[in-house]
Amino acid sequence: MDAPIGHFDHATPAPAALDELTRPVADAVRHWIGSVPAEQIVYVETDPRWADTAVFVEHYGRELLERSANCVVVAGKRGGESTLAACVVLSTTRVDVNGVVRRQLGARKASFASMDTATGETGMEYGGITPIGLPGDWPLLVDSTVVDLPYVLVGSGRRRGKLLVPGKAFAELPGAVVLEGLGIA
Repeated sequence: MDAPIGHFDHATPAPAALDELTRPVADAVRHWIGSVPAEQIVYVETDPRWADTAVFVEHYGRELLERSANCVVVAGKRGGESTLAACVVLSTTRVDVNGVVRRQLGARKASFASMDTATGETGMEYGGITPIGLPGDWPLLVDSTVVDLPYVLVGSGRRRGKLLVPGKAFAELPGAVVLEGLGIA
């Protein structure tokens, strides 16, 4: 099959590529619900040598720069309690951790979670964290610009491989809250 965006040698509907995904991501695809059929989520093979954004888009397609999103894990703290959440923003922006995230989580302080926390709590590889398959009780904050795109490139749970996901599917993931201005230039 041809990938809906980018230029990849191998593209497969995610339900047919479960062995390429980490357990939490594969489980989420296997038990997928929502208006977007799971078969519209596409797994594409990528080479970790080309993981750097500039090299990645040069190799797989320049249009991917405007259609790629990052998923980062954040921790909001208030009164000794910590809340983990994930944020999805276009890769051309950065997460407004001290503004939108802090307010949305009702936290006094918010920061990026450590690599050990992010990978340990998600069961995914650092650099490949995806909003698909996150712990179900986590808030998932999604920038509205991500939801508006026909397809978005995100991690697959591993550094090798990516997922191409219809933008509107992000709004239907467990715990999803779509926010204006989550990603800032």
